[in-house]
Order: sequence, then structure tokens, then C-alpha cells
Amino acid sequence: MLDVTVIEDPEAAAASLDPMRARLLAELGEPMSAAALAARVGLPRQKVNYHLRTLERHGLVELVGERRKGNMTERLMRATAASYVISPLALATLQPDPERHRDALSARWLLAIAARLVRDVGALINGAARAGRPLATYALDGEVRFASAADRAAFIEELTAGVGALVRKYHDGSAAGGRAHRVVIAVHPALKTGSPDSASPGGGPGAPAGERPGAAGRIEA
Repeated sequence: MLDVTVIEDPEAAAASLDPMRARLLAELGEPMSAAALAARVGLPRQKVNYHLRTLERHGLVELVGERRKGNMTERLMRATAASYVISPLALATLQPDPERHRDALSARWLLAIAARLVRDVGALINGAARAGRPLATYALDGEVRFASAADRAAFIEELTAGVGALVRKYHDGSAAGGRAHRVVIAVHPALKTGSPDSASPGGGPGAPAGERPGAAGRIEA
């Protein structure tokens, strides 16, 4: 079982969003038969089998074993991942395009960047899995508390300059065997613990009225 996998197919996304099928996926962190699963969720076994066939057809659950029980053979099913992310590819023509409206201080542009990241990395993961090859990636995640909006602005200015210098140092547009890598830097207010809906719409301590809290910039070689 994978820690997380990306759903690109619209029908698979729809199957995973069905409340009962989502419940079955959550229960199938460990191998389980349809009968045991039916008792767990309070549905007839035939109904559970119907849902399992749909999830299996879309690659969301897999057969991991069989066992004899009386005169029957039970199939043991398990979810293919502990969690799933739906790629913007599942939305086809509705997926966001960060190139359409570029605004380094727009939280919605930052969201479009994040959606593209999910789409691209998901496609890379699935392609690497099909090819049986490793995928080289890197991520840095942290948190910084700014005393004021001025400090935040200074941080972003220094961050942009520092990363820009690194890009200019290592970028080689003429390298015949090189491969382009995308660099994404994002800064946004952290959500309040335990209450996603209570995130402050303001820009943080000392933020001027109307200041947009999201910030993401483009670094050019």
C-alpha cells in the first residue's frame, strides 16, 4: 500500500468521492473480506461487493489474497493507498492555468500554482511507476512567524533574491543532457490549529487593510 497516490481519471475521482465508497476506502487500510467489511459499515454483503468491484475497476482497491470459508472462497481486498489526492487533470478543461493571470501577490494565483504542482507531480509519479524508475524530487516545508507585515515583506524580498541567485548560478540553458526542473516557493498564513474555517482573512500582525496574504513569485534564470 502506498502512503498517497494521485487520481487522474474523472470516473475514478467520482468513485472516490461517493460517501460510502470513501468510507470503504478508509476501512480498507488492512485486508478485509466483503463480509467483514459489510458488518463494519452496516451494509448487505452484495451491496459492498458492488462498491468493491467499482473501486477495483478504477484501481482504488486491490486483491491481496484469498481464503476458504466453508464452501466459499473469500477475496481479501485492500485500498491501494492510505490517502488519495485528486489531480486537476480529473477536471479536464476546468483545471486552473497559472499562466492565465499572473499576480505574485494573489492567493488565488498561489492556489493555481499548487494545483499545477499536484497535477505535474502526480503525472511524474504515475509515469515513473509505469516505467519502473525512481523519481528525483525535493521538498522543504517549514513555518516562520513574522512580527509585522514589514518583516514579512523583507523576508520575501531576501528569499526572492537568494533563490534567484541560486537559479542564475546553476541554470544552464545550453546543457545538452540537462533536464529542466520547476522551482516553486510559496508563503501564506498558517491555518489556526484544529479549525480550518477560522483562518484569519487578514495578512497577519500589522498588515495594512486590504493587503493580500498570499505571495508567490517567479524566478527567472
